[in-house]
Amino acid sequence: METNFGSSKPIRSTRSPKFAPGPAAEPLYQEALQRLARAPVPPYLARAQLVYGEWLRRHNRRLDARRELRAAHDTLSRIGAGAFAERARRELTATGETVRRLTVETRDVLTPQEAQVARLAQKGHTNQQIGAELFISPRTVEYHLHKVFTKLGIGSRKELRAALADAEHAAAAV
Repeated sequence: METNFGSSKPIRSTRSPKFAPGPAAEPLYQEALQRLARAPVPPYLARAQLVYGEWLRRHNRRLDARRELRAAHDTLSRIGAGAFAERARRELTATGETVRRLTVETRDVLTPQEAQVARLAQKGHTNQQIGAELFISPRTVEYHLHKVFTKLGIGSRKELRAALADAEHAAAAV
């Protein structure tokens, strides 16, 4: 690994997938995703998934690209990064996938991840148990539950059962 004038820190630009030719970029993208998956900063992970998904699509790996682009689109839509979410949606469309646009009518509909977290919380699981089951951090579980509570207009886990039933009826009508 090249270092920065004797420092143990790597020179970022030479390790960037952007500067690596062709297939040599892929392990760098994967390393970046692994590192960002351990960090509590979903926007950075989503941006990395978006860029990697774009790279995969440009290398004619549509199915691999879809996985990264779906994850990026979901996160970017959820956190309100509209321009990046739209970019991910366009890339997904280019792979042949159809993507639901976030509209006024659908903004209060739970994402699949939010619905899954809500169902587990409703069953009495702790944030730590939910995180372990879904392979996400307890902090990410807390984030999803906050979004669920806001979308459903509730303030506690006790209100989840009735609110989820109402939300399922509303989602079926959309």
